[in-house]
Amino acid sequence: MSPNSRDAATFAPPIKCQGIKTRLTDWIRSLTAGLVEGRRWIEPFAGSCAVSLNLRPERALMCDSNPHLMHFYRSVQDGSVSPESVRWHLEAEGRRLLDKGEAHYYRIRERFNGSLSGPDGAGDPHDFLFLNRACFNGLIRFNRRGGFNVPFCRNPARYAPAYVTRIVNQVERARDVIRAGDWEFRCQRFEQSLAEAGADDLLYCDPPYAGRHTDYFNCWTDADEATLAAGLARSRAPFILSTWHHNVHRHNPALEDQWSGYRILTRKHFYHVGARERNRHAMVEALVTSLV
Repeated sequence: MSPNSRDAATFAPPIKCQGIKTRLTDWIRSLTAGLVEGRRWIEPFAGSCAVSLNLRPERALMCDSNPHLMHFYRSVQDGSVSPESVRWHLEAEGRRLLDKGEAHYYRIRERFNGSLSGPDGAGDPHDFLFLNRACFNGLIRFNRRGGFNVPFCRNPARYAPAYVTRIVNQVERARDVIRAGDWEFRCQRFEQSLAEAGADDLLYCDPPYAGRHTDYFNCWTDADEATLAAGLARSRAPFILSTWHHNVHRHNPALEDQWSGYRILTRKHFYHVGARERNRHAMVEALVTSLV
């Protein structure tokens, strides 16, 4: 792909979530320079798709266990979610939010949780976007019954015209990147994604951070981290994995337990998304890679 200057600039995806990697994209790009072209890019933990949307691989297999994320991006790809439909939805529901306040947010949340009949149990993608951008601090969190349960951000004027336009532009850019290549979105566990990777693929793994309680759909345990490490060790595909190295409180024990045999790079990063302000502080990030 030969992006123009607009396409080449790093941009935030339309979906916000904890642990988003938009600001680490250039670092990851520098590590993969010359390796993305000609390979299929596979993400077993696609999340918001921030990295892939900015690296713009020609071929991509994007996977996540959260069906709402994958259904949203499939809907962007097939046009059932478009810049025009997003503008109409956010403007209409935003007016009701301004008029009725947080009661309207909870009505949309109830409607979304009652619509979980799409592919893999996904809810309405327009309502998912509305909730994601109007909930408390951009969290994605679900209860054990699969219902979205993040409270309102308490700003009835959330969907001001400039904010709606920003989201519409993000949807448009995401659509253009996705449609420019051969991308597939699937809801599946990471083990299945690893099993499909071959020597001509490149794996980028951004699992929930072990020991950080950053669950956005289902839990992540030490056993899951060990299973991921074993799967990557068996895979013929080279890989890059994002994780945390340390913060002001402690170090990540998984780096020694699971990843000490690989190249580990570090960089400081600040997260603005978190349930509590005390959790929003500088974190030293790590990239673990089999690339030499």
